[in-house]
Amino acid sequence: MTFETKLQPLVDRFEVFLDEPIHFRSRILLAVLVIPLLLSFTQPLWRISMEAPQYPQGLYMDVYAYKIDGGHDGHDIQEINELNHYIGMRELARSEFEDLDWIPFALGLLTILTLRAAAIGKVRSLIDLSVLTGYVGLFSLARFVYKLYVFGHDLDPQAAVEIAPFMPVVVGTKQVANFTTHSWPALGTAFMSLFAIGVLLVAVWHCWVGYREEWRGAAAPASSRRDRPGPATQATS
Repeated sequence: MTFETKLQPLVDRFEVFLDEPIHFRSRILLAVLVIPLLLSFTQPLWRISMEAPQYPQGLYMDVYAYKIDGGHDGHDIQEINELNHYIGMRELARSEFEDLDWIPFALGLLTILTLRAAAIGKVRSLIDLSVLTGYVGLFSLARFVYKLYVFGHDLDPQAAVEIAPFMPVVVGTKQVANFTTHSWPALGTAFMSLFAIGVLLVAVWHCWVGYREEWRGAAAPASSRRDRPGPATQATS
């Protein structure tokens, strides 16, 4: 018996399992996980702040899924842009954050797919939802890092103050000239992470428990056949 012959029954059995309906408990958990996903749209995903002797109260900006918002009623954005102008950085404007155009669409799509999986989904749709959720999260983070890189390296050579290109801090604290900058995930990212981890755990738990049940169901007939007395045994008795 070749390796392919041994593997094919397992593959066929797993294909059948993928078309099984999602367990009821998994459906309830998926429906509940929509709540933090929706809340992530109402809260900032990231906060970037800076401190300097001339700004003892600090400056900060919040990045939402659909906008950027400055602290102190929006005045901090103007102050940050004036400082960036001196060193040749781009202006922090909504037009510079084109990724904010598709993130609301992605969150809405994940909401619809999650509710669909909770209502009529099968195991296959649960796995697809987990993969798509991971892709959206990782791609969003990668694009955020890339935008920070562009802001720190695409400097105007005619700026009043010349500094070497730099990588702004992504997570943590970094000193840039006389400014101490901070960059940390905010409550919106925590809600999105809760959703993503929850969907992944539901998928892993469901696949593990469900596949064990499927395996036992497939093994039970064979076991019963082994325990059933054969013709010779029946004749003896």
